[in-house]
Amino acid sequence: MVNRRGVFGLSVVAVAALLSVGVIAQKKDDKKDDKKAAEAQAKENQAARKAVDDVVAGQPAPNDFNLTWVREDFIKAAGSKTYVPFIVTLDPSKATPGSPVSIYWRVVSKAAAAAPAPAPGKNDKKDDKKDDKNDKKKDYPWEDIGPLTPAANTTAQRVPRSFTVPAGSYDVYVVIKEPTSAQKGATAPKMSVLKKTVDVPDYWNGELNTSSIIVAQRVDPLPAPLTPEQMIERPYALGGAEIQPSTDHKIPKNGTFNVFLLVYNPKGDPSNKPNVTVEYSFCQASAGAEPKQGEPCKSGEKFFNRTNPVNFTAETLPPQFDVNSGQPLPASQGVSLQTFPEGDYRLEIKITDKNANKTLMRDVNFTVLPIAQSSGGTGR
Repeated sequence: MVNRRGVFGLSVVAVAALLSVGVIAQKKDDKKDDKKAAEAQAKENQAARKAVDDVVAGQPAPNDFNLTWVREDFIKAAGSKTYVPFIVTLDPSKATPGSPVSIYWRVVSKAAAAAPAPAPGKNDKKDDKKDDKNDKKKDYPWEDIGPLTPAANTTAQRVPRSFTVPAGSYDVYVVIKEPTSAQKGATAPKMSVLKKTVDVPDYWNGELNTSSIIVAQRVDPLPAPLTPEQMIERPYALGGAEIQPSTDHKIPKNGTFNVFLLVYNPKGDPSNKPNVTVEYSFCQASAGAEPKQGEPCKSGEKFFNRTNPVNFTAETLPPQFDVNSGQPLPASQGVSLQTFPEGDYRLEIKITDKNANKTLMRDVNFTVLPIAQSSGGTGR
């Protein structure tokens, strides 16, 4: 770095010479700094991996940040895979003030046996290097790490991330970790390790199916699709819109009930067009109520209302729509809750594929709150 003191008053030539030396020195320093930063990050990455290995080997999982799994969702992806956005929450007030944290997540197939972590020994440093090389060779279906900034004024910071895998059962490990101090005698970094088993559906078997039902606080239009880098932190941005999922399905009476749903694998007619009807019926929780004949509600519910069915046919879809292309049917809905009394409800969704003579039933529970109330669970 150039020392700015004493530069003023020197000749132009002297200043130029001094700056030239400074630039060369700065480049060398930058390279050293970059190397140190890369080495420090590699150590942090390895520490996060080791934290998961320790839990797999049977050690107790630390949870200094109150890390909690909130939800996962399933959306059909390319290449015979499924896209799985998920949300965890952490308590950022537990973080050391001014200390950054990192988030690491690993997806492990339950069909593959997990190798236990090696026992500690005298050659830990050599073993760490070997472990780092071995980790790079391990064939995890998904593994990623990145920085995370603790939020202010909240005890439940929502952190969305994602992975893409084939159908199957997986163990997902999430680590939140402060950096390890290089100072001798420093306290151990705060850390949380969370394990969640996720069963990923098969959307590529040709059977009529749907994505997860996502109740959205809101759906924000995007001026342009996000870059892959932006998608890491915003995995619910899908094409031209970004969904802000509700985590508790509690919506104020003056709000809108937004439900996101995609229908997959409808059967085509001779012109490769579907003939699918989607019906939406709302049932209100009512103690002792019994459904009347022809109503979709269950015992303990009373029928409230239904919206007009949505038909996906050659007449309602664009001329270029072709079921063989794998395009889903967008069966999303947005319903104003102004006429809904406060209380608990269940939305029943009936999907009928007339070409295949098949019917699917889906449902989702939600609560209508008074106008004066707002739910923290619906925030991002």
